[in-house]
Amino acid sequence: MSENRTPKLDHPTFARVREAFGDRKFKATEFRGQSTLIVEPNDLLDVMRFLRNDEQCKYDFLSDVIGIDYLNYPSPMPGRFAVVYNLVSYTRDRRFFVKVFLNPSIPTDGIVEDPALSVESVCSVWPGAEWTEREVFDMFGIRFRNHPDLRRILLWEEYPGHPLRKDYPLRGRGEREQYRVVDRTSS
Repeated sequence: MSENRTPKLDHPTFARVREAFGDRKFKATEFRGQSTLIVEPNDLLDVMRFLRNDEQCKYDFLSDVIGIDYLNYPSPMPGRFAVVYNLVSYTRDRRFFVKVFLNPSIPTDGIVEDPALSVESVCSVWPGAEWTEREVFDMFGIRFRNHPDLRRILLWEEYPGHPLRKDYPLRGRGEREQYRVVDRTSS
């Protein structure tokens, strides 16, 4: 028997952000005790600075930056891609997620750069975001403006595409076929 419950949204950070940015549009969700603030891409850097610097929030650690591809997701989403920031406040003993949705502006297979798939880098707020943003760029093709060193981190620079996109072929595009197989006897 399932119960239709609306989220309580009682995380104290929601109220602080609403107070500080009353003129901006946000969405808030809570699922299984995890609170997420959904922000517009242009508001991301301001919100992140606020969450780190505000005395009542004090999110002093960026635990992770992840990318999500919602292609063929069963329920409608505000965008195909999302970038999620996992924040931790050690002084307040809280965890908080900030999510940004991005929608492709051109039909692409991940090889052609899409200008709509970019968001401001948070490396100026948390320098530790450098490698995790590079991973999201490498695997999903989402660019981070003003990143100090945005280049691939797991694959070589000329790799044709971004393999964690859901439209990327499961067997690849033939990248492996052009390399000589090295086994124990030939090495």
